[in-house]
Amino acid sequence: MSAVIPFSTALRERSRTAHSSSEGAGFMTDLMNGSGTREDYVALVAQHWFIYAALEEATERMRVDPVASVFLSDKLTRVPAIEADLEFLIGADWRERISPLPTTEAYVARIRRVAATWPGGFVAHHYTRYLGDLSGGLFIGRLMQRRFGFETNGVGFYLFGDIADPEAFKNVYREQLDAAPWDDEEKERVIDEVLVAYRFNTDLFTDLARAKAAQTA
Repeated sequence: MSAVIPFSTALRERSRTAHSSSEGAGFMTDLMNGSGTREDYVALVAQHWFIYAALEEATERMRVDPVASVFLSDKLTRVPAIEADLEFLIGADWRERISPLPTTEAYVARIRRVAATWPGGFVAHHYTRYLGDLSGGLFIGRLMQRRFGFETNGVGFYLFGDIADPEAFKNVYREQLDAAPWDDEEKERVIDEVLVAYRFNTDLFTDLARAKAAQTA
C-alpha cells in the first residue's frame, strides 16, 4: 500500500517545472546574473505593485471566508513596502510614471476574478506569490542590494521584518494546505491554478524583455 502524499508535497512537485521555467526566463536571468540594469529592476518593481495591489485587495475580501482566511497573515503584506520602494526608486510622482504591461493586466484580472468566485483559486495565487517571496525572493533581495548598492530602501518588498523564521512560516503554511477541506477534484483545480499563476509570471518576464527591447530599438 503506497503512502498518501500530502497535498503540499504534491503541489510543490507538480509545479516544480513551471517554477523553474519562470525563474529561468531571460529577463530574470539577466537581472540575476548582472547583465540586467537598475532600470530593469525598477520596471519589475512597478509591475509588482499592480499585482500585489490586486492580491491584497482580494485578501481583505477573503478574511471572511472560512477556508481562505486560514492562510492570511498581515506579516505577508507587501503593498506598503512596494510603494516605499517605488518612491525611493522613481520619486514621489511614481504613480503617474508607471503603467501595467499586458500580462500584468491579464494577471490582475485573473486574481480579481478567482477571488470573487473561488476561494481555492485565491489560495493558489496567494501561495504562488508569497511562498515564492519567502524562498527565492529573499535571495533576490540580497542580490539586488549588492548589485545596485541598496541598503533597505529600494528592496523593502523582499524584507519580511515581521517573519523571524521564514522556513518555519512556510512549514505552517504547508500544514494549512494539507489540512484544507478540499476533495481530490478541488485539489486538482488548485494545482492547475498555481500553474496558471506561474505562467503569468513567466509571461510577465517576456513582456518586460519586450518592453526593454522596444525602448532601446
